[in-house]
Amino acid sequence: MRTSERLIQAWTDEREAARAARGRGDLAGEWAHLERAHILSQPLVVPHIRTHLAMVSCGARRHDRREVAGQLLRLLLAGPGSITGRYPVGNTGGADVSPFRPMPIPEDLRAILEGLDTSEATR
Repeated sequence: MRTSERLIQAWTDEREAARAARGRGDLAGEWAHLERAHILSQPLVVPHIRTHLAMVSCGARRHDRREVAGQLLRLLLAGPGSITGRYPVGNTGGADVSPFRPMPIPEDLRAILEGLDTSEATR
C-alpha cells in the first residue's frame, strides 16, 4: 500500500473513531480523534477541510463559541495551507492552540506521515 493510501486510511479510521465516540456520548474521545485526524489530514486538501468542518460541528454541539469561531478561521486557512505545504506540522487544529504553531507528532502518526510524497498527497 502506498504511503498516501495508508495516510487516507488512517485518517478515515480516526474520523470513524470520532463518530463512534460521538455516538457513545464521549465528547472528549470524539475531540481526541478529530485532533489526530487533523494531524493526518494536513497534507491533504479535502480531508483537511472536512476535518475542520467536523471540528466546527463538534464545537457547536458543545456550545463552544470560541471553538466554532476558531474553526471558521481555520477553514479559510486549511485549503491554501495544504495546497502550498505551508501548515504547522503536528498542529492538533483546535482553537486552544495557535493555527501557526507546529507541535510534536505522536509516534504512531509520525510513522504514517514519514515518506509521504507531497505531490501525490495534496488532492
